[in-house]
Amino acid sequence: MPHTATVRDLRNRFPHIKRLLEHEGEVIVTEQGIPRYRLTRYSGAHRKSSAPRKDYLARMRRHQPRPISAALAKAVHDANRGRR
Repeated sequence: MPHTATVRDLRNRFPHIKRLLEHEGEVIVTEQGIPRYRLTRYSGAHRKSSAPRKDYLARMRRHQPRPISAALAKAVHDANRGRR
């Protein structure tokens, strides 16, 4: 037979009720002496397989298929820098 607890016990003694729930798997919650609710352990939904990892290097290569030369990189840097 599952253990019982009152609504007041849930409010005031939740760590104790949590331990009961972990050991027994089910706790009946009473309200004014009448069983009203049943607490059970959450088993969790089936986890979906994680999404494949993003390949950031492939994404970058799609936007810039060939690396730029050092001279062109310096020219772009100088153009962005302006007269500083």
